[in-house]
Amino acid sequence: MINPFKSKKGLGRGLSSLIGDTDIKNSNNKISISSIVPNRNQPRKLFEKEYIDELTNSIKENGIIQPLIVRKSEDQDNKYELIAGERRWQAAQSAGLHEVPVVVVEADNLKSLEFAIIENVQRKDLNAIEEAESYKNLIENFGYDQEKVSQFIGKSRSHISNSLRLLTLPEKLIEMIRQEKISQGHAKILIGLENANLLAEKIIKKKLSVRQTESIVRLLKNGFKKKISTKDPNILATEKELAEKIGMRVLVNNKKNNSGTLMFEYKEFAQLDRLLSIIKKNY
Repeated sequence: MINPFKSKKGLGRGLSSLIGDTDIKNSNNKISISSIVPNRNQPRKLFEKEYIDELTNSIKENGIIQPLIVRKSEDQDNKYELIAGERRWQAAQSAGLHEVPVVVVEADNLKSLEFAIIENVQRKDLNAIEEAESYKNLIENFGYDQEKVSQFIGKSRSHISNSLRLLTLPEKLIEMIRQEKISQGHAKILIGLENANLLAEKIIKKKLSVRQTESIVRLLKNGFKKKISTKDPNILATEKELAEKIGMRVLVNNKKNNSGTLMFEYKEFAQLDRLLSIIKKNY
């Protein structure tokens, strides 16, 4: 049959483009809602009850305007696996519908996943972790690389890379992002930090902005660099030798241009008086 969704291929492919490349068996037919089973590759894990309730009321008033996309179930007879439109399916059940309009397509597991990802990503329905897990699924199970994911989704290579890096965060922090307690912007800053969980809790408690979080992390990193910086071994040897001879702590601060300062720490006035006597006697 003629494919009513046929469209050109390109970067950032839309749902209609994917449907246009798929063999449609039936278009805009109604099937029993009980014959539909969930999508095994659904990248979206969280569905907001408030949104489902609003959609339920809309369906009661206006019906389902956009048909669901389904494919024949591989392991259940007379069943159809949902590819796109899970929230409409859930809301239709809540609204008490017995039948829903569908487009039945021929789709393997990869195509089913592509449908689900495109629908959710382009509608911005996925949280940052669900999005990252979708890209990881394409790469690990379907032979994609980051460049191919970038072209398929229509987002930059750096966006895909940064998204995947979120999955390297501690599990506790990943759950915070999944629950949208902290934003993706916050999460990016915390990648690679040993105290990421503590900082995440502070972000939530203090309601820190992304910019404020960046400032805190920058201060922590700069402080750490100063802490771990080491002096030239010759300078350390000179400090130790002088300290042993005069009996007080010596600090040599030598700059890159070989200028600097020499400091003596004394604990009582007698030490200072003895040092001054030595200097006056010899110079």
